[in-house]
Amino acid sequence: MIRPFDGERPAFVLETERTTYAFRILPTGQPEQLYFGRRVGIGGEAGLEALREKHAFAPGNTVTYDAEHPEYSLEDVCLEFSSLGKGDLREPMLELVRADGSRTSDFTYDSHFIDSEQPEQTPLPGSYSEDGTAEHLCVRYRDGGLTLETHYYVWPECDCICRRCVLKNGSGEPLDIERLLSAQLDLPRSGLSVTSFRGAWAREMSKVTVGLPGGKYTVESRAGLSSSRCNPFFIVHSPDATETAGDCWGFNLVYSGSHYAAVEVSPFGKTRIVSGIQPLGFRWKLAPGEKFTTPEAVMSFSAEGFSGLSRNMHFFVREHIVRGRWKHKARPVLLNSWEACYFNISESSLVSLAKAGRDVGIELFVMDDGWFGERNDDSRSLGDWEPNKKKLPGGLAGLAGKIKALGLDLGIWVEPEMVSVNSRLYEAHPDWAMAIPGKPHSEGRNQRLLDLANPAVQDFVIDKMTEVFSSADISYVKWDCNRVFSDVYSPYLPPERQGETAHRYMLGLYRVMRALTGRFTDILFEGCSAGGNRFDLGILSFFPQIWASDNTDAMSRAEIQEGYSYGYPQSCVGAHVSSSPNHQTLRDTPLDTRLNVAAFGLLGYEYDLRDIPAGKRKKLREQVETYKQWRDVLQWGQFYRVADGNDRIWCCVSPDKKRAVGLVLRTLMKPNDPHGIFYARGLDGERTYRFYNVPRPVDVKRFGSLVNTMAPFHIKQDSLIHDVVARVVKLPGEKEETTASGALLMHAGVKLAPAFAATGYDERVRFFPDFFSRLYFMEAAD
Repeated sequence: MIRPFDGERPAFVLETERTTYAFRILPTGQPEQLYFGRRVGIGGEAGLEALREKHAFAPGNTVTYDAEHPEYSLEDVCLEFSSLGKGDLREPMLELVRADGSRTSDFTYDSHFIDSEQPEQTPLPGSYSEDGTAEHLCVRYRDGGLTLETHYYVWPECDCICRRCVLKNGSGEPLDIERLLSAQLDLPRSGLSVTSFRGAWAREMSKVTVGLPGGKYTVESRAGLSSSRCNPFFIVHSPDATETAGDCWGFNLVYSGSHYAAVEVSPFGKTRIVSGIQPLGFRWKLAPGEKFTTPEAVMSFSAEGFSGLSRNMHFFVREHIVRGRWKHKARPVLLNSWEACYFNISESSLVSLAKAGRDVGIELFVMDDGWFGERNDDSRSLGDWEPNKKKLPGGLAGLAGKIKALGLDLGIWVEPEMVSVNSRLYEAHPDWAMAIPGKPHSEGRNQRLLDLANPAVQDFVIDKMTEVFSSADISYVKWDCNRVFSDVYSPYLPPERQGETAHRYMLGLYRVMRALTGRFTDILFEGCSAGGNRFDLGILSFFPQIWASDNTDAMSRAEIQEGYSYGYPQSCVGAHVSSSPNHQTLRDTPLDTRLNVAAFGLLGYEYDLRDIPAGKRKKLREQVETYKQWRDVLQWGQFYRVADGNDRIWCCVSPDKKRAVGLVLRTLMKPNDPHGIFYARGLDGERTYRFYNVPRPVDVKRFGSLVNTMAPFHIKQDSLIHDVVARVVKLPGEKEETTASGALLMHAGVKLAPAFAATGYDERVRFFPDFFSRLYFMEAAD
């Protein structure tokens, strides 16, 4: 709900189900941030007066705003936005250069309106609702002939507020925008902590927390993309915040390019948070009569710790970002050809791999890179999107027919934003690639970016992908983007507009994605960018899921997927089971663990299933069957991080709280430490649940030479006899089965069977060495 308080100095109160956001107009005309936190009863003018920061004299060695208000220095006020030149020395939200070269901006209140219009969806994507309405406040500020609009969109049920800015040039003179961020929040406190999610290729979303008693901390990408180096989602929180308690403010950006956020503590104990487009290298020329619109920033608050904030963000992404046919539709279990074949594909090998997938319950077969042009490695043919007839004699349609005949759907890999210098497309249109004329170009993965700032290039990509997607019965598209930006230059734009290149690229990309997802509404699109190099709300506005990382190692993936879980629901996270030793880490992990971790995402396989023995194939089939039985819970349930450390615990609970799946994942075995407790989260405390596992037999070979403590004759470790015994004799796994209240499962926990501790083993003992895991299932008994 949005409540305006009209008068000489208007004020605004934005309320969600559990939060209050309030600001008012100062006597000087700037907007003062009053409060953002748990919901409080502001009431009327008295409540606003209680929240107002009182000023009598400006602090020493500061600049007073004007002679009429000597009590105000903008450096010592919590503001809704800030600019340069009028005394606020903190991180600005906007920086403008006028025609005369001056940089001072002084926007003061002009007017406001409230309506139910949801954010515009073009050219930038934004939050939305299915019924086309939103709680919307627009406040206008003026500085001469310039108008700055700050837009607020309130989503009450998930405690999220979105902001974007629109700058309109009615001055009659051109100006340059060097910075126009999307949101600013000033908090009247310091000593907070900042948690961001950083990494690199194959190790995305590592959680990093720093205390900020003073100074500035940035959360940013300069990669041209939202980047695996630093995701745009971050949290500002009380230092003692936990999963279940503590003040947490979460921030994200509906944008896929380079982003910038800063958290800065002022000399007067106030904390400023700004977020938006990366200003480094950005310069936008705004002619008279034109306007510039920023991406949408997302803000949320929870007093219930990190889990409370995650619940807000998950609901927001599922209901107000993801859209289209696949928004609430169960995602298929897929088999991707990449780690089985890499570039060495043929129609016959793909069909044989798909047959092996069908036999274990796979629903969708995906042909990855290598099917087009002369694409036998990563040095050629990007842009030449015609099937290689030697590899696919019948083209995409021929392969699709054979895959469909197996009862599977077909998916394909594309990378439409890129071009290889060694390609027919580059030979015909070298000026369509992003490069500085006459300068050597620094390439990534032997490829260049197409200049999507150029409308002709956008049209080409739309037309060519339309041709490809229409040429066969294609059900899924993996859309890749395997490099970051370098030598940023658009041959299409004039020299004075090169500072617009990176942002115009994103606007062009969104135009392409909007056109293709609008034409092919039944296709399930999955975003990918060398794994998680572009995992953001902008992409999720078009593609309902994103490949989280090229690293499929289960132990690495557990950390990566948990990192994503702070700001993104598991229904967006692609997660696959692959072979062992893993191709990225060479780590050997049990098949159960690889499945158990991937099950808490959108399950797929990257595995040469043709080569596995019958026993393991049977186990894979059982895995897929179990996953399908619990798919609705794992994809659409509420995810909880229960514990991390050596034994990581997750829990996923169905929306009606009748069913839940829990995971315990061990990192390293600790000697003589047999006892473990599983704690659930999110259950109905008054309900009774059946808690159980599915016992798994244990391979005798896992015990090595200890087999001789049980065998009636000596068995040499790793001998032929050892192999024969292992095929015939399976040791029983432990069985967990109990009935308990939801309150007990959440607060007291279930004490599990003791883990092996070198003093004996039978069916009462949990075989739980390094990298092992267990799934536990909970079903309401009433």
